[in-house]
Amino acid sequence: MENKLIVSDPRVMMGKPVVAGTRITVELILEKLAAGEKPEQLLDAHPRLTRPAISAALAFAAEALKADVVYPVPGFAQ
Repeated sequence: MENKLIVSDPRVMMGKPVVAGTRITVELILEKLAAGEKPEQLLDAHPRLTRPAISAALAFAAEALKADVVYPVPGFAQ
């Protein structure tokens, strides 16, 4: 899957996937949404972030999980 909104460069955020042209990681977006923040709150807090970039981050994470084997984490609420 090619996604020009999400990029990875070893010189930026230790190579973590980020929104192109920013240092906003896919990880940060997922953490904030999982914590209950609304997309509007993310957009307000990060002016360079866009709605399509949030969607791209979610799509990137979903695609990445398809390729991995996921093991249950003991103590993690399911």
